[in-house]
Amino acid sequence: FQNEINEVPFFDVQLPYELALKIFQYLGKAELGRCAQVSRTWKILAEDEVLWYRLCQEEGYLLDMSISDHSCWKLALKNCRAREHMLKNNWKNRVGAVSQLRYEPGRVLCDVHSCDGVVMAGYTSGEVRLWDTRTWDYRAPVLEAAQGPGAAGTLAQVSFVRINSSLAVAAYEDGTVSVWSLLFGREPIHHFQHNQRIQALALAPGGTAVATASAFEVKLESPDDKGFWQTPATFEIQKLVNFLNLVPDVTGSAVAVAAAEDIVYLLKAEDPGKVLHSVYGQPVTCLDVSAREAAFGVKTFGWLLNEPNQILLYNLETNQCLTKVGNSMGDFSCVNLRDSPPNMLVAGNKDRRVRVFDVRRGEAVCSLYAHQLGVTAVQMDEWKIVSGGEEGLLCVWDQRMGTKLWEMHARHPVRHVWFNSHSLITANVPEEKNPRGSSITDDDPSVHRKYRGIIYSYEFSVDHLAVDSVLPICRSSYDEVTGYNYNIGLAVPYDNI
Repeated sequence: FQNEINEVPFFDVQLPYELALKIFQYLGKAELGRCAQVSRTWKILAEDEVLWYRLCQEEGYLLDMSISDHSCWKLALKNCRAREHMLKNNWKNRVGAVSQLRYEPGRVLCDVHSCDGVVMAGYTSGEVRLWDTRTWDYRAPVLEAAQGPGAAGTLAQVSFVRINSSLAVAAYEDGTVSVWSLLFGREPIHHFQHNQRIQALALAPGGTAVATASAFEVKLESPDDKGFWQTPATFEIQKLVNFLNLVPDVTGSAVAVAAAEDIVYLLKAEDPGKVLHSVYGQPVTCLDVSAREAAFGVKTFGWLLNEPNQILLYNLETNQCLTKVGNSMGDFSCVNLRDSPPNMLVAGNKDRRVRVFDVRRGEAVCSLYAHQLGVTAVQMDEWKIVSGGEEGLLCVWDQRMGTKLWEMHARHPVRHVWFNSHSLITANVPEEKNPRGSSITDDDPSVHRKYRGIIYSYEFSVDHLAVDSVLPICRSSYDEVTGYNYNIGLAVPYDNI
């Protein structure tokens, strides 16, 4: 009937279909449903694909699709909302599957980073591994590192790892930095060397720039238009760098923010070494950077000066302090600005509390007594908060209600937390990298499992629940004679499961 309708009855007038469609575009889902019950003509109009495609886009669903990709956008919106509701319930009730991304041969976990479900981990043996948690049968490859200046065939301990959508970077104890492309195999595409140990490593979230800090030097590395890596800028810093971040979504040369004890630098190639913030005797305790702002915690020795510790928010374009939030006697140990909703940030403190701040009002909107020891990692979205503590406790909170939904405990401190709508990745990284009782020989995997650290991958999507609930040892195709998780020598090659 839709092709035959030229005019739509609106009470005592007849309007053209296009004009009636413009009126209906101001209605929401409930109003369109009521209008569809008026008459057959209004039903055809209220179920027009243009209207439901617009509603689907406004609610943030299927943004990369055009109107011709679906035959019924009303059903597509219904399915998207049902999936979102299901995921929210699974998050609240901890319904889903959990996997352990464990690397067995007796090495201690040093650092973990993740991006869009791809997990990168570095170990004391110098090996770097990747896991793609989006595909359950993905084998974790070892990224081959460039040899350092030491003995041939030996690898130094991994200090830091970083990963984004296209690159993976690892820094080693001997000052070596290796860069891999996620598209071109396991061989490094670039590596460079520092004379001393690397204190901080940063990778642009959506770009190809790499920043490293060693001793009093900060170096930027990035490829040119032809793919050849170069050093566009090197900066001399007065003090040792504690935190280093690259500003995301920057056009042109990379911009870095470095915190060196009580000084915060804004490092640009054309304007080297600009001081963003400096107060003598007030060291920076945490740092995070978004596209236009930088947030960092400052220790103000409040027990002496009667001034509590705070988080400062600076505008990177004007280099001005926008606001100061937080009034805590403890040090702020972690802050997340980039992944938080607009005008919000979440921070963890050594006083065992997680606080959510509204930067427009300059005050805390939520304060949670979260952990027995200090908070080490936090992330939030519109309705939930995920926090990790020094005692190894992972907590998921309902932000609006201020209540704990569930918790998980492991032996070591939670050093990494990342989640999206359907998955969660956490890493418990040991403080002691060389525990007593471990063998001095490299080939003896005698470090007990409790010392090694562990990575957890949670999947709350029901589509993967049936597969991910299977133990990792049972997912193996048994093409190899060694079991995946427990080094079991299989006597009989079983059929594929």
